[in-house]
Amino acid sequence: MKINILIFSFIVFFTQASIANIENKIILKVENKIVTNFELKNKILSSLIINKQEINQENINNLKKQSLDALVLLKLKNNELIKYDLNQDMTKTNARVNDYLNKVSTNNINNLKKVFKNNGIDYELFIEEVRTEIRWQNLIYQIYSKKIQINENTIEQEVDNIVKYDSDVVEFNLSEIEIFLNNDESDNQRIIEIKKNINEIGFEESALRFSSSNSSVDKGDLGWLNSKALSKQIYNIISGLKIGDVSEPIRRSDSVIFLMLKNKRVSKSNQVNKTELKQKLINQKKNELFNLYSQSHLSKLKNTSLIEYQ
Repeated sequence: MKINILIFSFIVFFTQASIANIENKIILKVENKIVTNFELKNKILSSLIINKQEINQENINNLKKQSLDALVLLKLKNNELIKYDLNQDMTKTNARVNDYLNKVSTNNINNLKKVFKNNGIDYELFIEEVRTEIRWQNLIYQIYSKKIQINENTIEQEVDNIVKYDSDVVEFNLSEIEIFLNNDESDNQRIIEIKKNINEIGFEESALRFSSSNSSVDKGDLGWLNSKALSKQIYNIISGLKIGDVSEPIRRSDSVIFLMLKNKRVSKSNQVNKTELKQKLINQKKNELFNLYSQSHLSKLKNTSLIEYQ
């Protein structure tokens, strides 16, 4: 389908009236899906609540653009889920939704519901967004799992080399934020906004709110990664960070990532469990490939879908 993205200036939204008084009207269309003022309001307010930020005009204004972009991606994902209509285990999906809710509510989901109600936020709409993100991850797995083939012999050789030639095994505990680029003048502004949010609300909350990566539902957490499984570029960047530091934006073809070094550990190679290390490397490479497929799939959808701003 021919790309037909209409230019739209969203300057007047929320500037003339209180957020509570905005009428429910269509503000954009993504193929056959619509986004309304109400959805945008709900997205902004729920993000502020989840990240324990005050609901005021300044914070609302700061979130408008990011929230609108997130809703566009959400509609694209919804359309793709309908298109494929793959069977998904909703019991497992709902369990992951519940795990996420416990994380963001500090194991007090009932209190979170009350906060939403007291602030006029549609809790079920918020839950549906979370469910869509998790179902999207499941969809990417079902579509691309057969294409992801890891050569275990190569991994075993890599493990043997680590144990044989390296006296130390270095691992990094990392978190990430990834945002898609428009490849225009707006990209630099988006990067500046992400940096600003990391400084103001922290890395994990920013990942939860803005990251397009599958890790966003886990606040960007990537877990412990073996240094040997990282690309040379990423290794050089991470090895220069101190614990708690955030990298400068790392540009890819259609996205940019920020990495935070949460911790670092060094083990002697003769103390390494080779079976465990092998499985870690396999899982790490699989996750990298799944993320790559997810990003590529979503980028193609965005570039070939009709997105009309009203």
